[in-house]
Amino acid sequence: MTELVHPARALWWLFEPVHALTYFSPEGRAAYEAAGLRGYWRGYFAGRSAPLGPVEAAPVTAAFFNFAPGMVERALPDVWQRATPEAALAARVAGATAALERVLETVKPELIELSVTMLEQAVDGLDHGGRVLAAANAVLPRPEGQLARLWHATTVLREHRGDGHVAALITEGLDGCEALVLRCALDTRREVLQPNRGWTDQDWDDATERLSDRGWLNPDGTVSPDGRSRHQALEAATDLAAARVWSGFHRAELDRLAAALKPISTACRAELPPLNPIGLPTGG
Repeated sequence: MTELVHPARALWWLFEPVHALTYFSPEGRAAYEAAGLRGYWRGYFAGRSAPLGPVEAAPVTAAFFNFAPGMVERALPDVWQRATPEAALAARVAGATAALERVLETVKPELIELSVTMLEQAVDGLDHGGRVLAAANAVLPRPEGQLARLWHATTVLREHRGDGHVAALITEGLDGCEALVLRCALDTRREVLQPNRGWTDQDWDDATERLSDRGWLNPDGTVSPDGRSRHQALEAATDLAAARVWSGFHRAELDRLAAALKPISTACRAELPPLNPIGLPTGG
């Protein structure tokens, strides 16, 4: 791992594509449809929120943070009339496992086994205080099979980092739409993020105006020096919040994990659309 990147961020770049495969694979969608969750967003909201139980829209809107409330409300709680949380959980594991079986067919089994062992060691050492999504996923029964366990471990770790990122955004005084507007001003396309998170043009314009009023954006919509500095600070805070668990590993162990994850991550990332709302750096 390069010294220029925080170890927590470098590892996130590697394990995030493994988790994210579930959102873009045909196997994932087929599994949700077989469970009665037809339509992409029904499967997404049911599968990702299922660890919380048959919840209403409000806590999911809070936990997912950057989705427009109306978009969440179109899915929840209606999805629980179509599939129970237990069925949604079974479907997401089945879909993710099937996708990994295809995508990782040529990856050496010993690399998968090592990755599972070390990622689960990290999961066992996580502090879930203030991290609702991570905690809800962590207490689920560990699935059977190396690939299912690999996916589950990456899911807990990415939700743990995501929970910390939401805390950093809130600390900087940003709401969900403002966070997306800022990200688009930095390096992502609005046409990718806005429709995938459900915000209207008026929502987006209002958020842009608020960021401009605060000095985060220039009048032309580009990021101001202050906005860039504040964004770097919140990203550093996200790394710090995710770093504690990795401090229990020696540097040689982290390098060993990174080396094992690299071919796994590369294979999974090749399955993701070049333009997607996940948040990984382009070409990273």
